[in-house]
Amino acid sequence: MPSIPLLLASTPSIPAVQASALAFVVHHSLMKNRIILIDHHDNLPDDRVTTHLAARGFHIDLRRPVDGELLDAEPGDDVAGSVLFGGAQNVDEMHKYPFLRDEIAWIRACHARGLPLLGICLGGQLVAQALGGTVSALPGGRCEFGYYRITPTAAGRAWMTRPLYAAQAHFYRFTPPPDATLLATGEGGGDDAQAFQCGASTFAVQFHPEVTRAMFRRWQDAEWAFFDSPGAQTREQQDALAAQHDAAQGAWFDGFLARLFAGPAD
Repeated sequence: MPSIPLLLASTPSIPAVQASALAFVVHHSLMKNRIILIDHHDNLPDDRVTTHLAARGFHIDLRRPVDGELLDAEPGDDVAGSVLFGGAQNVDEMHKYPFLRDEIAWIRACHARGLPLLGICLGGQLVAQALGGTVSALPGGRCEFGYYRITPTAAGRAWMTRPLYAAQAHFYRFTPPPDATLLATGEGGGDDAQAFQCGASTFAVQFHPEVTRAMFRRWQDAEWAFFDSPGAQTREQQDALAAQHDAAQGAWFDGFLARLFAGPAD
């Protein structure tokens, strides 16, 4: 990117109209640097999404509709993409959390414009619901709380080249929309959808690759930590798996974010 202004300054043979047009394109691309992050709690900004995108020069625009902050009806021209995080709310509780309907509308608007869009856990379930999939509780009151194996499908091997263990904390799951590409499954096999893609740049994951070890320790210490629920790992199991697999989870996720969001400094 820095070579373009240098070329304009050192190449007077380029016609003025062409130079102006090129400068406009460069200026426009530099302006498209705002990422809308949608949070469902008052979380610390130390997740891998926020730190990765901020380090690459994006302007982070954090919205909390749960606190009454509004989403725009349509993404502005400076919006480079959006990420919806997880939360304790559920898609079947829109009567209790009407702001989730606004998030559904936001997802559809971003998808229609082809903006890079990522939904994580609840965010992924909202993407599924918005685009024609379904969301339901895990059978038998089960949950996933800990680090679980994620396996790419044949169609997802370019997206995730090999299985990895990723952080999980959820009681609900999504079924991808009919026109989606299933990218990865969980330990339940083919019925355990863990990631899908719709179109060129809309993605949803059920797991939590944004969660660092420090974040997961806060989850373990929280009052809501559901160690006693069916399917949850013990704290000892979680700690052992995190020590073994967190670095690989983070490396894969950083690579995916770099591919999904073209940055102002790229």
